[in-house]
This record gives sequence, C-alpha cells and structure tokens, in this order.
Amino acid sequence: MHDVLEIVKIFLKIVEIFFLLYLFFYSVYLFLSATIGSSTLFTNRYKNKMENKIKHDYYVPVSILVPAYNEEKTIIKSIESLLYLDYKLYEIIIINDGSTDNTLKILIDKFNLNKVDYPINKKLKTQKINSVYENNNQIKIIVIDKENGGKADSLNAGINVARYPYFATVDADSLLQKDSLEMLVRPVLEDNRVIACGGFVKLANSVKLDKGNIVKYSMDNNVLVNMQILEYNRAFLASRIMLDKFNGNLIISGAFGLFKKDIAIAIGGYETKTVGEDFEIVVKMHRFCLKNKIDYLIKYVPEAICWTQAPNNLKDLIKQRRRWYIGLFQTMVKHKEIAFNIKYKWLSLISYNYFLFFELLAPFIEVFGLIATIIAIVFNLINFKFMILFFFIYALFGVILSLTTFLAQIHVLNLRISFLDFIKSMFICFFEVTILRFILMVVRLTSFIGYKNKKLNWDKLAREELNS
Repeated sequence: MHDVLEIVKIFLKIVEIFFLLYLFFYSVYLFLSATIGSSTLFTNRYKNKMENKIKHDYYVPVSILVPAYNEEKTIIKSIESLLYLDYKLYEIIIINDGSTDNTLKILIDKFNLNKVDYPINKKLKTQKINSVYENNNQIKIIVIDKENGGKADSLNAGINVARYPYFATVDADSLLQKDSLEMLVRPVLEDNRVIACGGFVKLANSVKLDKGNIVKYSMDNNVLVNMQILEYNRAFLASRIMLDKFNGNLIISGAFGLFKKDIAIAIGGYETKTVGEDFEIVVKMHRFCLKNKIDYLIKYVPEAICWTQAPNNLKDLIKQRRRWYIGLFQTMVKHKEIAFNIKYKWLSLISYNYFLFFELLAPFIEVFGLIATIIAIVFNLINFKFMILFFFIYALFGVILSLTTFLAQIHVLNLRISFLDFIKSMFICFFEVTILRFILMVVRLTSFIGYKNKKLNWDKLAREELNS
C-alpha cells in the first residue's frame, strides 16, 4: 500500500506541474490578448477621431455571397441591410441551397426577380444549378437556385457567378452596419498584399438596427444569450487582434469575411468535406501563399461589424458548438503539417499550437484534471482550501478579462447600456467562465457521437425574426 501511495504522489506531482504550466501559458495568452486587443481598439478610435485614416475616392468592387438554406424568417431583413451599405460598387448573390421552405419564393416576390439565362464560369465544381434570377435595380441582386450540397458548396457556386475580384461572405441570419463593407475593404486599399479580411461578429439578439444604423443596444433577457455575448466579445476583441499582429489568424468567421477571388479559386475554393469551411479555407490560404512564396496578409478588422443571431436555447447551442468542434478537428487533422514545423514560423509556434492545446485538446485536458482531482481525494492528498481558492482566483481572472473586453467594445463603438445591464454583465461573466465553460466542455467531449452520419449536415438552428 505504501508503494502505491508513493506512485500516486509522484503522479499527482507531475500532473500538478503540468496544469500549473498549462494554466500559466493560457492565462498569459488571455492577458496579452485582452491587453493588446483593448489597446488597439482605443488607438484605432483615436486615429478615427483625428481623421488619421487614409481616405480614398475609389472602391474595390465586391460580390457579396449569402448562402441560404430554409432562411425564410431572416433572409429579407438580412438582404435589406445589405442594400443600405455605404459602398459604391457591389452586387448581392444569394445562393438558395435546395431550401424546402419558402426562401426562394419570398426572395423572388420581395425583390421583383426574373428568371434569366445567366452565363456561369464553372471554375469550381458544385451541385447542379437549377436556375438563376436577378433584378434590374442599381444594386444587382442575383439568386442562384441549386440542389442541396451544403454551405461550402453554395459558396463555391457563388464564387462561380461572382463578377468582381473580391467576394464577401455574409450569413443569411446576419445584419451589416452601413459602414461595415467599407471598413472590411479598407486594408485591401491600403496594402495590395491583403488577400483576406475578417470582420467583428456580434450578437444581434438584443440590438435594433434601422437602415444600417444602431438605434438600440442592450443586454438580452435570455441568460444563455448574454453569456454568448461576453464570449464573442472576448474571442473577437482579444485573441484575433493579437494574432493579427503577426499575420497569424487561422479563422475568418463565415458570418462576415472578405476574400480575393483568384486566390480562393487557385486553392480549389471551399472544402465541401468539412463542416468548418470558414476555418479550413483560411488555413489553406496561409499554406498556399507560404508554399508558393507569395507575400501576403490576412487581416482582422474589428471596426467592420456584423450582427448575427445566437442560439437562444441550450439544444441549439449544443448543435452549433458540436459543429464548430468537429470542423476544428477536421481542419487541424487535415493541416497537421503546420504543427511544430519551422517552415510556418509564428503560424506554427503560436497560432496552430493555440488551437491545438487550448481549443482542440482542452476538453480532454480538463477531464484529465478532474480525474487527477478525484484520485487525490480518494488518497486524501488534496488541500481543499487551496483548491477552492485557486479555482476562485482563476474564475475571477476570467471574469475580469471578459468584463474588460465587453466594456472596451461598449466604449469604443459608442454604444450605451443601462446601469442595470452593467450589473447584469458582471454577474453573467462569472456564470459564463464557469457553468457555460463546463457545459461546452461536455459538448465537445461528446461531439463525435454519430459523427460519421452527420458530419456534413447544415444542422440548422431555430431562427427568429431580426430586429431591423
């Protein structure tokens, strides 16, 4: 028994050292992300006030691609928000991916679309296109009606139809502010090495827009939605800004991103055999440019804001996060060559390792920690007071970071919240870094149940009408 106890002590000591190092590096990363992110936002706001931004009297023409599958509740308001964009030259291409509801009909009726014989340059292979519709207005709206093939296949069909050298992707449940596209395109105008840009995705559940302008913003009445608001702010305002400093962003959200069309075609477009097509195409662009010695930049633009719906119930949140995690797994495995490969420099050292250790493997590491804790309890080798204090301090650290990024974006974006909303956000921060984190850990651990049968499904979430 004495020998077993000694072995357990050695094991727990190794585990203790591992977790101290793991939490140390993760905490340092989060701290630097929040600090750099908030600092960059304030600096950018100051430059805007001083009118220190480059002003242009020309625009890059952009094709906006909107993939849609059973989006009858949100599609009209989403497209209307695109019509209010303060941008001179763009077209809107909606790809109806075999919807079984009235998505196609309401688009045709609302925007007076006519069936046309549209020439399509099929550079990317897609499912069969049944018909194409368009209008005759100043801002051209094109609707592609095709057989169901998934979101990636829909985007590839949109690229084939797009006339312009850059295309933007927007989800059919999302709204853009009137200056969003101009902000997203700005890095392209400032540096011709830019091949892709990502925007800042915020949750639309509690915002009201009128013709592309925010007229009301508040915390939501749904606690689950509020926790996601804090989570999104931390991810988009912190981590992505820091990774942008060394051209290290590996993901541009499918809800709002800009891409150079010839590069997208050169890499074969979106991968249809993954559910994380937005993640995979960016990693593929990085690899393509590095392999072919192309001087390139992939930028993140926090001023380019897209408002999208968040799941408002646990069932839909589980669906969404399971899809995200499977997409992460598929992309990380497919592009495993990046791992610990000096050829990819910072992309390998920081970006890939972050997603590997703190995203993909995180739930398994956390479960391993729980098992070690149980073993320590069984052998009476744990200091409960220290353990509780440690986890309380770590939770408090997460709360402070979440609250910092939330308040920073409120201030920088000139939004206003009530004192009650401020108090609400303080309490919700704690539940987000503890309860929601635990729920999402379980979701990710169980993501591969039924994986082979559902790995390429749209896995649609319930929609509500948008506040616009």
